Amino acid sequence: MSDSNNVGEHDDHMDKVDYGDEYDEAEKGAAESVVDPELEELQKRMLEMEKEAQRLREVEENLSKGSAEEGQGTDADDADARSIYVGCVDYATTPEELQEHFKGSGSINRVTILCDKFTGHPKGYAYVEFATIDAVTKAQLLDGSMLHGRALKVNPKRTNLPGMNRGRGRGRGRGHYGYAPRGRGFRGRGRGSAYYSPY
Repeated sequence: MSDSNNVGEHDDHMDKVDYGDEYDEAEKGAAESVVDPELEELQKRMLEMEKEAQRLREVEENLSKGSAEEGQGTDADDADARSIYVGCVDYATTPEELQEHFKGSGSINRVTILCDKFTGHPKGYAYVEFATIDAVTKAQLLDGSMLHGRALKVNPKRTNLPGMNRGRGRGRGRGHYGYAPRGRGFRGRGRGSAYYSPY
């Protein structure tokens, strides 16, 4: 019976214990004084970042408006109009030799000999960009001229239009005269075969 009385007194004592609002407010005040400088610093950084983001958006809009007004690709089209394609170029030919060969046509901005990306060897053709469009017509007169014992093919450079790709012909894996072959023996050029063959 004394145990039940002690439990009751203990419960009464717990009800009477008051930790007070002073402790909670003091703890909150200390936490706020610690957090306030950090919070203020974060808020300042956020404002700076928002201002910077707004400034970047304005710059981006100005650039996009400017490029839309100028028209995209005008420089590339202009360079293509001032350039020639030179075919049948000897593999030992240097850009300096091509420049020397075409210098009578006009002032040359750039000579580009295309090379294979894997081996690094020349592909056998080049592009020559002139300072003026008139030089292109003069350079076309050199069509058939000899360089390193080879007759050069000289044509104006054509501009590739985006989205205008060449097709691959009539298709792959067709037999003789467009008819599909009969039997298992034909494998075709396709990626897979209709029949499984482990070898």
